[in-house]
Amino acid sequence: MFQNNLKKIDLIKNLSLKTGLSKNLSKKIVDDLINIIIKNIKSGKLNLKNIGLIKTINKKERVGRNPRTKEEFKISARKVTSYTPSKSITAILDKIL
Repeated sequence: MFQNNLKKIDLIKNLSLKTGLSKNLSKKIVDDLINIIIKNIKSGKLNLKNIGLIKTINKKERVGRNPRTKEEFKISARKVTSYTPSKSITAILDKIL
């Protein structure tokens, strides 16, 4: 079952079907996994072997421009996440695409 927009409930259902675990236990596992990933990303970066690197980047405040009206405005400083796939994921995607 492949989808473009995967929801958390879809992960829970798939885990439950593949392992035979109850949906409540599957929900707890998925929630715990997401919380572990979030905590590690907040510390700076998370390197998941054979999956990829997820890191936070601090963006500085800058001037943006509306292309239609040419009106300038400030884009505030913020943190964003960046994902770089591992070589094994890249190789798999190259075969598929």
